Amino acid sequence: MYAKLKWIMDQNGRKVGIDDPLRLRRAESTRRLLSLELNHGRDVERIHGNGVNCLDIEAVEGRYMLSGGADGVIVIYDLENYSGKPQYTCKAVGTVGRSSRFAHKFSVETVQWYPFDTGMFISSSFDKTMKVWDTETLKPAERFMFDGNVYCHHMSPVARKHSLVAVGTKNPKLQLCDLKSGSRIHVLQGHRAEILSVRWSPRNEHILASASADSTVRIWDVRRASGSLFTLDQHNGDKSKAAAEAVNTAHNGRVNGLCFSGDGLYLITMGTDDRMRLWNSSNGENTLVNYGKVSNESRKGLKFTVSTGCSLDCVFVPCGSSVAVYGLHSGELVATLRGHYNNVDCCDFHPDYQELYTGGKDCNVLAWIPALRAPDVEEEREEGVGPVAVNPAFEDAWSSEED
Repeated sequence: MYAKLKWIMDQNGRKVGIDDPLRLRRAESTRRLLSLELNHGRDVERIHGNGVNCLDIEAVEGRYMLSGGADGVIVIYDLENYSGKPQYTCKAVGTVGRSSRFAHKFSVETVQWYPFDTGMFISSSFDKTMKVWDTETLKPAERFMFDGNVYCHHMSPVARKHSLVAVGTKNPKLQLCDLKSGSRIHVLQGHRAEILSVRWSPRNEHILASASADSTVRIWDVRRASGSLFTLDQHNGDKSKAAAEAVNTAHNGRVNGLCFSGDGLYLITMGTDDRMRLWNSSNGENTLVNYGKVSNESRKGLKFTVSTGCSLDCVFVPCGSSVAVYGLHSGELVATLRGHYNNVDCCDFHPDYQELYTGGKDCNVLAWIPALRAPDVEEEREEGVGPVAVNPAFEDAWSSEED
């Protein structure tokens, strides 16, 4: 009862303008996040003839989304609703199809917009290439060749002093490509098997994380030539808990997924041991948050994502034909999103609208949007309607902001 009264008082505070707007925004963002549901009125035009491997929503306008498929096709979608109607289709406004002589020959594993401009994007593929594309012409402005399959690449979302792209391939050496010079300028050595995932820190433009099939995750400062800063250890240095072969390993299997939290303070890793772990990114400490068994059958990189700008941030993880939603710091399974007819391979969170887009082996891209907000208590009274139950998700979000 106290929590409900407090919530009503907070509503009054909002109406008279004494509440912190940022606090309100974060609480409402959390409510929207926790009420995601499949939007049957919003279709994403089906272009791919095979599974959808990767998605990326650009951060400049939040309007355009890239998708890369197992068929080698790349699609640019416009997410804007021009009709003004609740039912509409997100149209493809650009496609690098199989008929294009510039298309990748094999599966596209990663796509990423240039962080500061929608005029350029990057793709990498099992055809051993990474291509830098001109969005206007849909022709590659630059192409990088590698000795083996390219599993992943990533460009820093915050870098102003460098234009490096980190690339993980079948080769255990982590490659750094410079977009300014158009060449591979450096390799980072330390892994003993293929590199399945790479991520730059959103907090420090020189900090890079890499995950490998050798069960390790390494943190690098690319200004140093002497090797990685440290290797994540699931046992936090307690050798009594680890077998000899498991010392300085992040997982008891291949590590095929990496993602920083929005503020860069934490790093989330996924392994084929069906475990997800949360690490302090500054010192590599395992926070020991227990997410339980997190099914991971992917033999390639696992494309999961984290919400940003909410009071209770969540991790979205493809699990079979559904997406599991976990509380980032609680480890609690808060929701399971079901809608695909086959395995989900990727997901991307839209931080401006708290929406989620997912792609799978059923060749579909699905949109998940927040449920409509319940009327305020005051609004109900004005309309002469009896009181309604407070949405507990919103109440919890509001309380966590207070804490």
